[in-house]
Amino acid sequence: MSQAIVPYLVKRFLRFDKEQPFIFLSALLAFLGIMLGVMVLIIAMALMNGFDNEFKKKLTVMNYPITVLPRFYGSVNSELLFDLRSDFPKLRFSPYISSAVIARKSSRLEGGYLFGVNFEDEIEVNDVLKKGLDGKVPGKYEVIIGKTLSKEFALMSNEKLTYIFTQMEPGGLAVTPKIKRFTHAGTFDSGLSAYDKAYSYTTIESLHKVLRIPKDQFDGIHVFSETPQDDIVKIKAMLPTSVSAKGWWEDNVNFFAALEMEKKSLFIVLMLIILIAAINIISSLLMTVMNRRSEIALLISLGASAIEIKKVFLYLGVIIGLGGIAGGIVFGLSGIWVLGTFDIISLPKDVYPTSTLPLDLNLTDFFSIIIGAFVIVLASSYYPAKKASEVDVLTVLRNE
Repeated sequence: MSQAIVPYLVKRFLRFDKEQPFIFLSALLAFLGIMLGVMVLIIAMALMNGFDNEFKKKLTVMNYPITVLPRFYGSVNSELLFDLRSDFPKLRFSPYISSAVIARKSSRLEGGYLFGVNFEDEIEVNDVLKKGLDGKVPGKYEVIIGKTLSKEFALMSNEKLTYIFTQMEPGGLAVTPKIKRFTHAGTFDSGLSAYDKAYSYTTIESLHKVLRIPKDQFDGIHVFSETPQDDIVKIKAMLPTSVSAKGWWEDNVNFFAALEMEKKSLFIVLMLIILIAAINIISSLLMTVMNRRSEIALLISLGASAIEIKKVFLYLGVIIGLGGIAGGIVFGLSGIWVLGTFDIISLPKDVYPTSTLPLDLNLTDFFSIIIGAFVIVLASSYYPAKKASEVDVLTVLRNE
């Protein structure tokens, strides 16, 4: 029998049958279910990736790509800084010292950290501070504080802010914490209230003098790198045993592992929507097989092969499935564009830099959705197609 019979029968079986409307309805539900499943999966994966990227951006806002830290006191010094700059001329380095402090104005207190930095070096590794300084360089005992802390204390420019240091010093018959007043010289805005409240910056010379630390000693060195996961390996190889290097991601391994697990779990759960929709393909095709048993038996008796009959029903299921996948792609990508363009769902401005949803659909997730949906559709179509090719011609024709 001519191969033209296969596309002819596929078109014929796809038409609406007035005598058996439930078969068409079942196929339509399968189409809509697969379309909705693919659409939801595309939007959900884009949302997961978007929020994942936003979290990474936020975590790297005030967390430096690489930080060189001492294992023993005094091991991070100006000599090590010189060696790092010589060995890695393409990287940017900013030495710092820090102390836990309590900021006080009148009766208000707020805990945090005060960093002593060389501002010319720090703006090379910290874009947030660079924007806050806006070309100005603070002087001795001047401090740059976060926007949240500035609002809480209602600080004006050049107003005094008292810092209470955790380091103690003797005073008469007791020890008292060190207290120093700094001049408010500027404000930075990281976009995260927790950082804006806790972090403050002053000159490294000021903090060296307050804490009485030798000028060539540092608490660490901040390093900016475009490829930190590659560069940290090279840096560790040249560091002495008394010094270590830590990447920003090492403090957040569990967090990102949890995000990745959540993403995989969501993918599996939403793929079940497509699987449930594929059950309708099975039921629709099986009903078609049962309804067309006499026609199938007649075709086989006239010379149609079992492979041709199997192809007819396999193509039927694939066409319904591919139609649903194509519709899901169109509506999914349209949904991403609408959610990313218009302010339909508002996000808190103190947490996210944008009021629209962060959406990012990568090619790996996109093709995983398409391939996964197609495999489910193909598997769902195979069983009914196989049953159609196994119709007992003699039994059917005898009963007819």
